[in-house]
Amino acid sequence: MRRRHLAAAITLAATAALVLTACSGGSSGNADASGSTGGTLTILTSATQINLDPAKSQNLAITTLGLIERRLTTWDIEKGKPAKVVPDLATDTGTASDGGKTWTYTLKDGLKFADGTPITSQDIKYGVERSFAPELSGGLSYHKSLLVGGDTYKGPYTGGDLASIETPNDKTIVFHLNAPYGDWPWIASMPAFAPVPKAKDDPQTYGENPVATGPYKVASNKQGTALELVRNTNWSKSTDPVRTAGPDKIVFKESQDVSTSTQTLISDAGSAKTSFLATYLGAAELNLVNKNPEAKKRLATSEAGPINYLAMNTQRGALKDLQVRQAIEYAVDSKAFIIAQGGPQAAIRATTLITPGIPGRVEYDLYPSGDDGDVAKAKQLLAAAGHASDLNLVLWVQNDSSSLAQAQALQQGIERAGVKVTIKPVDPNTIYTDATGDNPDYDLILSSWQPDFPSANGNIQPLFDSSQIGGGGFNLARYSNPEVDKLIAQASATVDPTAAQALWAQADKRIMQDAPVVPLTYAKQSFLAGSDVKDFFVASFPAYPNYLTVTLGQ
Repeated sequence: MRRRHLAAAITLAATAALVLTACSGGSSGNADASGSTGGTLTILTSATQINLDPAKSQNLAITTLGLIERRLTTWDIEKGKPAKVVPDLATDTGTASDGGKTWTYTLKDGLKFADGTPITSQDIKYGVERSFAPELSGGLSYHKSLLVGGDTYKGPYTGGDLASIETPNDKTIVFHLNAPYGDWPWIASMPAFAPVPKAKDDPQTYGENPVATGPYKVASNKQGTALELVRNTNWSKSTDPVRTAGPDKIVFKESQDVSTSTQTLISDAGSAKTSFLATYLGAAELNLVNKNPEAKKRLATSEAGPINYLAMNTQRGALKDLQVRQAIEYAVDSKAFIIAQGGPQAAIRATTLITPGIPGRVEYDLYPSGDDGDVAKAKQLLAAAGHASDLNLVLWVQNDSSSLAQAQALQQGIERAGVKVTIKPVDPNTIYTDATGDNPDYDLILSSWQPDFPSANGNIQPLFDSSQIGGGGFNLARYSNPEVDKLIAQASATVDPTAAQALWAQADKRIMQDAPVVPLTYAKQSFLAGSDVKDFFVASFPAYPNYLTVTLGQ
């Protein structure tokens, strides 16, 4: 997945658990009961393989790779509290200079790899550099366009070193950016900022057993079957602010069927007691859990967070007309769409682009239409645009039962206004490759999104900056407005968080005045655990359990 588009993640959710700042935690599952040290935690995943190479990873800081690899900074995720960026290997979250174009970090004392060798700033520099190598593509890539020279650098295997990353000594690392970037401390928490010892690097195999810096290291890795982690005795708890390292061993069981795993966890027998499912539950699985009072107590559900939205191709046909797009805003039946998603337990109606839990979000609704739309208003706008009854729009949607049900809910709502909607199911493996190309033939496309870090930047820039149209960019509305581009650039360059948040909120509302997308719902994600899994909860950001703090106990 490129960044965090949930429509793809719904079918690849287990891999996504390999991804928004929370105002409050969701339902707690077993969060209120703390466990003790020891035991074997089992994590059930439908993923058929887990690549642990930090250069190739889109892992959240609090999930799989975070157990093995530390970074310069990391996330402090606690129940009922906003997400915070905090120091990990570094002594602070970064010192900005040159107006935010230069960021300097100092490493903590006494840091070691699992083999006992010291971690140096050169190891972090090398780890970042190797993420530019074409043979290690697929990881989060924000830093690649931000670092000076990153646009042409091809990695250390053929391109030497990247001069914009300096290591004046073993404990200091300096990053030089093309422009000021206030969210750089969050960027430094991404997988590529994990140290990699050059002497141990083989780009073909490093992802099978990376040299650990976190509380766990790989004991065995049988792709498609199981990944087993054991304690890293060279990890120092005194230097680590977020990892509790409760279990003695953690086993990821791969290639697990979600429905079967859900039923196993509901039964809560044997090893199921010390297991949890890495995939969030769909409507069918939620229904099963809700029928079992004991299992329902073990459900952890996030507050509303990730956004589901309908993108309108603003460069195609009648959708170039603002009034037509506004008509679609009013025609959509939000109530029917929520039911198709699984009901109020799975989602609530969305009105803004910045999602709940992200600092600086301002609540507003430019197109108030109630729960089931305002068909009369939609018809009025279509008539004014000269399209009272002649529109036939093609809606792209993933070819799976859940997405098709949601598309049908959108179809029936929009067609009440006299607009014909033709649903085109597209292979889940190719829909986003096709949609982010240079000339896709959709009018509408159903998609979803989770930011990669809890800043409004992650909600706005990837989806609405004109630089993200085509070429693999995720501006599915193909929306271009120079005023908005300027606001995005200004907000990105603002180092003061409060000032930046105000600019992002301004951009949010300005974009919706142009109606390039219909914000549909903010999703809630539910996860199920066995009765002996403790400290198990889901916050609004990220809408996944915090693997780093889970413990076991009776």
